Amino acid sequence: MQTDILLQEKLTTFNNLLNEKDRRLVLAAEAKSLGRGGLSKVSKLSGISRVTLNAGMKELEENLIYTPVKSKNRKEGGGRKKEIQKNVSLQKTIEEIVSPYTMGDPIKPLLWTSKSLRKIAEILKEQKIKISHKLVGEILKNIGYSLQSNRKTDEGSAHIDRDAQFEFINKIAADFLASNNPVISVDCKKKEVLGNLKNAGRDWAPKGKPPEVKVYDFIDKDLGKAIPYGIYDIKNNEGWVSVGINHDTASFAVASIRSWWNEMGKEKYKSDKLYITADGGGSNSSRSRLWKVELQAFANESGMEITVSHYPPGTSKWNKIEHRLFSYISLNWKSKPLINVQFVIDLISSTTTIKGLKVKAKLDDTIYEKGIKIKDEEFERLSIIRDEFHGEWNYIIRPNNVKNVNVIS
Repeated sequence: MQTDILLQEKLTTFNNLLNEKDRRLVLAAEAKSLGRGGLSKVSKLSGISRVTLNAGMKELEENLIYTPVKSKNRKEGGGRKKEIQKNVSLQKTIEEIVSPYTMGDPIKPLLWTSKSLRKIAEILKEQKIKISHKLVGEILKNIGYSLQSNRKTDEGSAHIDRDAQFEFINKIAADFLASNNPVISVDCKKKEVLGNLKNAGRDWAPKGKPPEVKVYDFIDKDLGKAIPYGIYDIKNNEGWVSVGINHDTASFAVASIRSWWNEMGKEKYKSDKLYITADGGGSNSSRSRLWKVELQAFANESGMEITVSHYPPGTSKWNKIEHRLFSYISLNWKSKPLINVQFVIDLISSTTTIKGLKVKAKLDDTIYEKGIKIKDEEFERLSIIRDEFHGEWNYIIRPNNVKNVNVIS
């Protein structure tokens, strides 16, 4: 490793001091002296392509003599223009190709893609844009993409229409945002047992004096547990978390959304439409009747038309809120024992990021009943319109006073 660093410093010096042809010959000679693998190493450390180095090696083998008088060194800015310079929209075109297939975020890329560089280059060639897969990789790196290894996130077999649902959500979200209508991502964070208990992570403390916590993580009947249900506002990079103390039910989920709208959303948006993206399970399950009944009540109260899309089975970890809100909350309270519910609220409210994330949190001490059953007669009164594409995942709930609504049970 140290040898590579020294070699890179040496090659950088050559780059700064030598003209184009001299640089090519010197780097080619360096690559040749390193033997097997030298060409790749010098190319990587110097940033000079293997094609150029091969040309230099050929010149060395043919023993070409460099004469300054006949030199054809190009002036600065000379030579063939790079494709990205000739086509100013190239970066945008590549991002548009990658965006719908970006794993983890159908609304906006989470900056890693399931498409190979060669496939992207082939698609560009079909659009009459001549580009190498290497340049595609460089452009993706410049706009914030990176090659990621596998991570244990698969929650089951992938649905055949998984990618199609991502594209569907992407389109709806883009339309809502373009019209200045709110788009929110919702989910319930892991329940947290309260008390002086071990919390994952490490933090600074005097050497040899780590904070002491209880050995056993039994639930304290007096302190109970905290249940954070979050709402993430895509456009404004803002979060709302209702911290419950009872059960994670559909009533609690919609009550949290209602709190967000009354406390934050209503001030930001003068809108009669709302788009919710949610997991397919849990309190906001796509199969939950109570979830839809509670959304109907919220639609009636607010006068808003509520569009809902659920993520396909096995993709809940790609929910926007997981990466843009919950992950930062976990980082903020790492290694801190969650001693009581107020401490949890304070830690959530103090969560920020360098990109300007703001979070508000509030206690919801309502006792939510579990196991509520919705009868067929009540469910049939819902003003729900299911989309032709997976109506179990995608549907609209309108206020009951809206006329000419197709009611579908």
